[in-house]
Amino acid sequence: MIKVLAACGAGVNSSHQIKAAIEEEMQKRGYDVQVDAVMIKDINEALISKYDIFTPISKTDLGFEIQIPVIEAGPILYRIPAMSAPVFDELEKVIKQLNK
Repeated sequence: MIKVLAACGAGVNSSHQIKAAIEEEMQKRGYDVQVDAVMIKDINEALISKYDIFTPISKTDLGFEIQIPVIEAGPILYRIPAMSAPVFDELEKVIKQLNK
């Protein structure tokens, strides 16, 4: 199982939309993915170390170096295939590289 951390400012709306979209699309593509949604302010090195991929809504400076792949997932929220497809394709590329 691939563990993904989605994050937005409040950890309520956008990150949960990203979570649902990633889980649905990656399942369609044949991947076992679990996405957790949190508030950006709650992320620390210990938390993020439990995940394989980080998908923030936008580029974020957490104050420490992130050791896992980061894929900005904001375009998923527009629900326009031309904008979201590249995000899903990048996720799939990273998942394949993880060999899990």
